Amino acid sequence: MSLTILAGAALLAGPAALMADVPTQDATPRSVSVPETTPLPEFVPDLTAATSPPEAAQSAPPADQGIVVSGDRSPAQDPMQSVNQASYDAVQAVDGAVIAPMAMQYQKAIPRPIRTGLRNFLLNVTEPIVALNYLLQLKPGKAAETLGRFAINSTVGIGGVIDVAKKKPFNLPYRRNGFAYTFGYYGIGNGPYMFLPLVGATTLRDVIGLGLDRFLMPFAVGGPLRHPAYVYGGFVVRSLDDRVENDALFKQIDEESNPYASYREFYLKTRQAEIDALKGKVAPPPEDTTVLPEVAPAPVPAPTPAPPPMEFIAQPVVQPLPTN
Repeated sequence: MSLTILAGAALLAGPAALMADVPTQDATPRSVSVPETTPLPEFVPDLTAATSPPEAAQSAPPADQGIVVSGDRSPAQDPMQSVNQASYDAVQAVDGAVIAPMAMQYQKAIPRPIRTGLRNFLLNVTEPIVALNYLLQLKPGKAAETLGRFAINSTVGIGGVIDVAKKKPFNLPYRRNGFAYTFGYYGIGNGPYMFLPLVGATTLRDVIGLGLDRFLMPFAVGGPLRHPAYVYGGFVVRSLDDRVENDALFKQIDEESNPYASYREFYLKTRQAEIDALKGKVAPPPEDTTVLPEVAPAPVPAPTPAPPPMEFIAQPVVQPLPTN
């Protein structure tokens, strides 16, 4: 099933799941008698209301406008929260039972240099898509650097297994880019947040961009990338390697009081920071981030001076003279 179909299915399931979360109340509010000695926090009774004419009482707002529906609501960026939460819980269960143990065995069985080489190879085949999107973003300099990096690593780096281009004298580091970045660069919003199996945290914009990347990569690099051995093998290696590299992050998120919401906020803020960096902006600190004031270090108490050594002083003892 393609990623676009997954995204569409999740969108169709969203409204029904959202309506199921909204609590209902009776249309007729109940009357509550409040003693005059207990002031209400939002309404102060008028002491002259008892002597006011009946017309004055009609100026109060209708009773049906005072009903307040309370309950958990989905954030604006996550209208399908109930569906995404269920998908997240299912993926986490599979991860704990299957994916994480496989990733740890992969880490133990495959030496780090070999894992790094496989990761470099998988990144190298994405370089033409990166260069194409830099051209679409009107950044020909970055596109030329990316193509130069691709040529160096594909030849001197033995097919991209060794990242030669990032070292001296080339100094060409890998820069992540794709159609989702281009959409964000030109102001297309995230769209609804989604958590999809086999994809993970994403948005409608990002999942469409990822689908375009995967679709055009065989045409940009070559036909062998269409071979099932590369498609499925590359997916397995990439998934296991990402799981190993992000193990510490996942453990930190699991310790949060609401892991799903923490992961969602982490993903959305990271993606926004990447788009801002692409536009040359410096992302401001999040509004909900508490900045702790700098606290001066506590002064180190001065060491207590050691007491002077005890001195034994011999004093003469005067013996009394015997008396006759």
